[in-house]
Amino acid sequence: MKITITGITGFVGKNLSEFLTENSCDVSGLSLRSNWLFPQDASAVIHLAGKAHDTAKTSDEQEYFRINTDLSIQLFDQFIKSDAKDFFYFSSVKATADTVEGILDENHISDPKTPYGKSKMEAENYVLSKTLPAGKRLFVIRPCMIHGPGNKGNLNLLYKVVEKGLPWPLAAFHNQRSFLSIDNLNYLMFEMLKNNNVTSGIYNFADDDSISTNELIEVINSVVGKKPKLWNISRNFIEKTAAFGDKFKLPLNSERLKKLTESYVVSNKKIKYALGIESLPVKVKEGLQITLKTFV
Repeated sequence: MKITITGITGFVGKNLSEFLTENSCDVSGLSLRSNWLFPQDASAVIHLAGKAHDTAKTSDEQEYFRINTDLSIQLFDQFIKSDAKDFFYFSSVKATADTVEGILDENHISDPKTPYGKSKMEAENYVLSKTLPAGKRLFVIRPCMIHGPGNKGNLNLLYKVVEKGLPWPLAAFHNQRSFLSIDNLNYLMFEMLKNNNVTSGIYNFADDDSISTNELIEVINSVVGKKPKLWNISRNFIEKTAAFGDKFKLPLNSERLKKLTESYVVSNKKIKYALGIESLPVKVKEGLQITLKTFV
């Protein structure tokens, strides 16, 4: 099986390409930075390249659309003309919802609020609007927050708080969040590539269970061998502090507070049903522990 991956040098690209290679796939990368040619011998194209969400909000909005929308459209148009069978477009759950009430599934009516989410949704709308030639499949993948060894992000911020023995001051915020272990992502992608019965469409990627931030703090403490320090400080006070951080570019701002404390639960039932599996190989806490141990 010959597979071409855009964004192969990124966190997901590196891990996925290594996993697929270990499972006897012929993997190559495709850079979209300059004059590129669609690989005519690929059986599947996995489009990972894109501009990530900038929580600091310093990026040019149009850059999101140039990279996430326009390049994706150009690549997909070439796929339609090629002999490749499968096209995987890696979008994001943020393409459909910035905030979630209840559980997010693939039937959610999309209403992205950020340039990042809107640019991903525009690309989704385009590829989904096209009629596929016989024998081709299109998968729009919407992963939630991906983590794994080598990828830190907000998990690293939480880890540093716990490692320094600092109390967690946001315990008054009760939430549930979905995560996605890179091991589960790799597993799902390989199973989809192998399974000819999976039909085209949108598929959420998430671990089987969600976890609260307070539980996550406890998992981090177990990794570093410390006793959890959870402080129930007034939510109103914390929110005002975050608003102050917006004005003076402090580490705690409204965007980061939202990411750390909001609920965002994502359903993975559709992809598991399509693949005929009951559960993913890595449990949410197990996957987080694997990632966190690499921070030590």
